[in-house]
Amino acid sequence: MNKDKEIYGIDISKKVFDVYSEGSGHLQFANDEKGFRKLLKHLPEHSLVVMEATGYYHYRLAQHLYGKGVAVSVVNPLSVKRFIQMKLAKVKTDKSDAKAICEYARVNQVPMYSALTEVQAECLQLFRLLDSYVKMRTQTKNKLHGEETLGIPVKAVYRSLKRNLKHLDTELEGLESRLLELVKRDQQHQLTLLKGIPGMGVKTALFLIVITDGFSKFESASQLCSYVGITPTIRQSGSSVRGKSRISKVGNRKLRNLLFMCAFSACKHNRACRAIYERIVAKGKSKKLALIAVANKLLKQAFAIAKSGLPYDENFVSRLA
Repeated sequence: MNKDKEIYGIDISKKVFDVYSEGSGHLQFANDEKGFRKLLKHLPEHSLVVMEATGYYHYRLAQHLYGKGVAVSVVNPLSVKRFIQMKLAKVKTDKSDAKAICEYARVNQVPMYSALTEVQAECLQLFRLLDSYVKMRTQTKNKLHGEETLGIPVKAVYRSLKRNLKHLDTELEGLESRLLELVKRDQQHQLTLLKGIPGMGVKTALFLIVITDGFSKFESASQLCSYVGITPTIRQSGSSVRGKSRISKVGNRKLRNLLFMCAFSACKHNRACRAIYERIVAKGKSKKLALIAVANKLLKQAFAIAKSGLPYDENFVSRLA
């Protein structure tokens, strides 16, 4: 699949990253600018560097290599994990993981990495911080409720929790305002189109635009659905195994969760989504499965509308999606 390139598999951590290729064997560098420069000296002209998406750790190296004209691929760690399990590997170290990533890229078509613009990078950081603050606010609310349930909380505890809650609300408001400002600057028309889809929340629309680079990273709705991880997987073998159909969950968990929440509203206000929900439930399937199908439909509608540039129309959107 990638036989024309020398493949380098990288297992990256906070302080160092391990590199493996068939030609160079195993190498290790510091996860900093100096280490990046040393790696570049070892890379031949036609090389492909493959690494896992590891939260914050892979980002700087991927951006640096991309900026130097190196072909880079960032793959889903779950895909690599399953590849290792298929091989029944009994050893798991940073060295073995780097080698496994290299072997994975040699037998699979891996996606090419596209560097983020400054606006995209800021938007993604804002989303991560927003997500963290929302969780903290929920925890604070639960703590406040728990103290009130047990009895009247002491004034110091009650006031501290209230102050924390007020502070988080203020921070969330400011971050959301900045995020909206950034997206409006580059993608105002697309944001307006997506917000016009019944059931599509502003936060979900913003996140969709940011992670898809205005939907330019995907050529079809099915590719986008696979990326998000809301495509069904069939568990069936012979006549004895009849497992329940489930979503793959190999994708962007944050966006998947946002779409699932939007599905509740779409069932009520989006005619095409409501029809799918009612049809699946009428067949005796679970409501959760029906909501997943609604989330899938909602994502396809968003893709069709963004690509066509046409506003939502319940009489025609089904043809687009």
